[in-house]
Amino acid sequence: MSEHRPTQDDAHPLFLPVVLLGGMVFGFGLGLSEMARPEVVLNFLQFEDLGLLFVMGGAAAVTAVTFTVGVRLDRTAPLTDRLYERREKSFDRNVLFGGAVFGVGWGLSGICPGAAYASLGVGNFPILWGIAGMFLGAYAQGYLRNALSASETQTAARAD
Repeated sequence: MSEHRPTQDDAHPLFLPVVLLGGMVFGFGLGLSEMARPEVVLNFLQFEDLGLLFVMGGAAAVTAVTFTVGVRLDRTAPLTDRLYERREKSFDRNVLFGGAVFGVGWGLSGICPGAAYASLGVGNFPILWGIAGMFLGAYAQGYLRNALSASETQTAARAD
């Protein structure tokens, strides 16, 4: 018997309001900790202000406890009824190269995706240039991935 895997349509009616509330708490925390300011992030990257380390460490600790307790008490998420599953990602060249490229972008711009959106909330509207750059970079990566995949498919078809 196959197990029913809930979809977004099967989600609890409070799913989207809770996601909105979670985003608001996240944005408020980024604003309060001043991590929505690119100059603070750049100071962290230059080892002049290690506050970001404590913000990320605190977030990681809360998440670790929440997921550990959640998995032990009930193996499904309360609002989606989806199984808590561990996503195993192998450490390959894409992870290494992607992380390096991400780090260069982070260092050049001083923004991280979540903090960039929160930065709009604190009135940093020039950050829209960085957000546009993130979208364009992600689009370029997807376009390149699809083009390479199509090329590999054509090469394999010719070999047959």
